[in-house]
Parts: sequence; structure tokens; C-alpha cells
Amino acid sequence: MDEQNLRQLLEAVAAGRMPAQDALERLRSLPFEDLGHTKVDHHRALRTGFPEVVFCPGKTPEQVAEIVACLRPHARVVLATRADRATYEVVCAQVPEAEYRDPARIIWVGEAEPRAGAIAVVSAGTSDIPVAEEAAVTAEATGITVHRIYDVGVAGLHRLLHHLDTLREAAAIVVVAGMEGALASVVGGLVDTPVIGVPTSIGYGASFGGVAALLGMLNSCATGVAVVNIDNGFAAGYMAALIALRHKTPEEAV
Repeated sequence: MDEQNLRQLLEAVAAGRMPAQDALERLRSLPFEDLGHTKVDHHRALRTGFPEVVFCPGKTPEQVAEIVACLRPHARVVLATRADRATYEVVCAQVPEAEYRDPARIIWVGEAEPRAGAIAVVSAGTSDIPVAEEAAVTAEATGITVHRIYDVGVAGLHRLLHHLDTLREAAAIVVVAGMEGALASVVGGLVDTPVIGVPTSIGYGASFGGVAALLGMLNSCATGVAVVNIDNGFAAGYMAALIALRHKTPEEAV
């Protein structure tokens, strides 16, 4: 349950459209609902503005399906990340309207409410797209606009420069790169926009499964670059969305 739903519920009781007992039943599961294997946090949307998100690895498909079905009546959008298609099929049996967003590997249920704000998600290479899509789809779940700019790494910077206008208009930029992770620094040196670097595990042996890209981004000499964990597109997309939702244009600030 988010702030808007709670306000509508209270207004319905105040106007006499809903008995207080019915409202009490709606609120009974707050702040959490115990499924035995999981304590589902229905209160999270009220605290943070976005419902609990299900991380699928380590959970059985049946557990994921039960959690998603539990969250669905309380949330406008439900996300389950790092899901495979086998898990998706089990979720669909309980929540038929679920969609599988590939290559983001996200199960999506519901419809986001359009909101002002836009970010850009940039990938260095095509191999980085699954992590970039995880960031993009996560941000889209908040209702903001996401501009995708893929395969514009440092091996051919003319490809990136072609999109400078889009980058400069974004409230935040997610940069997804493996190998040496240099693209985050390049983008950070071109814009006055917060850049969130996502190192990926793409690369040859000396990349150490993304550690080289992580250290490269952490050692960026460009200002305004922050870094999340290896392959963590979800965290970057979420952070970028929060920035965009609080961002005001010069016209709005007047």
C-alpha cells in the first residue's frame, strides 16, 4: 500500500463510502504479512515510495510466486528481479497478468503511474545490456521516462557523442560497463549530471569478474560519479529514479 492508496482509503471511510471495519481489514496486514518463509513488507511503499522488490536467486519458484501474489493487491507495480523463465511460469500460474521483461530478467506485474522525470541508461557494450536493462526497467517501474543508449563504449567514443543532448537533459545517468569500466569517467567528464556507474562482470581473465571495472570506476577522476556493486543494475536504476523524481527544472524551481 502506497501513500495514494492509503489516502483514498481514509477518504472513503470519511465520506461514508466504506465501513470502518472494511478499512480495518485492508490495513490489517500492515506493516507486514507473515508467509512462514517470508515476512512481506507491505509498509515499505509508505516509507520509501516504492513497494518491496523480490530478489529471486535463493528462493524457490513457488516462494517467489507466493510473495508476488501477496504483494499484488497492495502495490501498483510488483517487481521480481534476477528471475528465470521457469520461475516466471510458476508466478504466472498464480498471477496471470505477470510479464517477463527480457533481457532484464525481471518479472513485472501491474502498471506504473506516469510521473515527471527522465534518466538515461548507457551501456558500454552489447554484452552489458542485460544489466543495463535491469536498471532501465527498475526505473520505469517508478513511472519516469528512461532513454536507452547502448553500445557506446570507449572503443568508439563518436557513438557516445552523438547522444550528448539526451545525456545533458537527463536528471541522472546510469553507466553500465565491464572490461576496465572507463565509460563512467568519460560520461562524468562531459555532463553536469549525477552519474551512477555499474561495473559488470563482462571481460577477460584480468577483469576478475568485474573487480577491475569496479576499481576503475571507484578511482574515477571525473566529478559526480558514484558507483554501485558489480552487476547491480537494480540499485543503479532505483537510485537514478529517486534523483529524477526529486529533480526540478529551472522553470519548475521558479
